[in-house]
Amino acid sequence: MKADEIIQSYYKHFNSGHWEGMLALLSEDVVHDANQGSRTQGKAAFRSFLHEMAMHYQERLTDICVMTHPDGLRAAAEFICHGTYLKTQAGLPEAKRQTYRLPVGAFFELKHGLITRVSNFYNLPDWIRQVKG
Repeated sequence: MKADEIIQSYYKHFNSGHWEGMLALLSEDVVHDANQGSRTQGKAAFRSFLHEMAMHYQERLTDICVMTHPDGLRAAAEFICHGTYLKTQAGLPEAKRQTYRLPVGAFFELKHGLITRVSNFYNLPDWIRQVKG
């Protein structure tokens, strides 16, 4: 698969809640930079992150635009995240099933047909404003 196909597949799996499909596209030592969070490494850490996110948020991505470098080793995506805040996450406002809509940017590194880095960025103060109402 080409880089753009890998990233499109990654988001297709995300939108269908098929976490194992997402994980199959990652290298064993994948690096994950969560928005304004710490860097983690490895599929086990990424799986844990997905599980944690699914407990707190229900999200669907739209308007996904994938851009790739000609060498196929780097890619970026921009999309809109439509979500519902399900369960309060430590350090964040109380969850009351609030909905939100956020533009998100993501950056990827790829090697041998697998994603080796995922870095996501969005405006956390805007998300907080939306869920506080």
